[in-house]
Amino acid sequence: MKAMILAAGRGERMRPLTDTTPKPLLQVGGKPLIVWHIERLAKAGFRELVINHAHLGGQIEASLEEGSRFGVSIRYSSEVEALETAGGIANALPLLGDAPFLVVNGDIFCDYDFSNVAAKYDEQVSLNSHQLAHLVLVANPEHNGAGDFGLQNGKVVESSESMLTFSGIGVYSPELFDGIVRGSKAKLAPLLRAAMASGKVTGEYYAGRWVDVGTPERLKQLDESLHGR
Repeated sequence: MKAMILAAGRGERMRPLTDTTPKPLLQVGGKPLIVWHIERLAKAGFRELVINHAHLGGQIEASLEEGSRFGVSIRYSSEVEALETAGGIANALPLLGDAPFLVVNGDIFCDYDFSNVAAKYDEQVSLNSHQLAHLVLVANPEHNGAGDFGLQNGKVVESSESMLTFSGIGVYSPELFDGIVRGSKAKLAPLLRAAMASGKVTGEYYAGRWVDVGTPERLKQLDESLHGR
């Protein structure tokens, strides 16, 4: 299975840090955020990665190159203007191929074992050949107290009594993006909600370490935590 890291966001809430450095290259614990992902993906057995970029994307390519020093192969999907999540994924489909693939947000930090989500997606496909997505959900952080989706009997639903937050980690079938014209902007949530309504999205709850590194304050807190301070 191939994996894609989403790295095209402008990082408005992280300014002024992101005025000169793309958000995935901001450092925590002595290395860029995106390198933590690449190393964990490599450890989980992923060898072919795709990274999209827009804002200051040349810095990302110059820093990571073709990925050999991480034991992976990296290909890049360049966007002149950020196409949002679903638009960015759809634009990268020629690099991702026809098989299901893993997608990870570049601006999160987690200890999740990425090999788990691939295995669980495959399990669900064996039960439901029309499976379109498998999402990893986490407890709601303070900045997203209302949550995003519910989880009932292994299925992700639009709402429930106990809402959870989408972690930014998921496995998707290319079919989910069939309606998106390459190069156009598109959000992921509407696609997921439509698939949920048809019972084609499964999920799991992850109770381990997960941080949405969306502000300079959270970046600093994570960095201090990783340095043991």
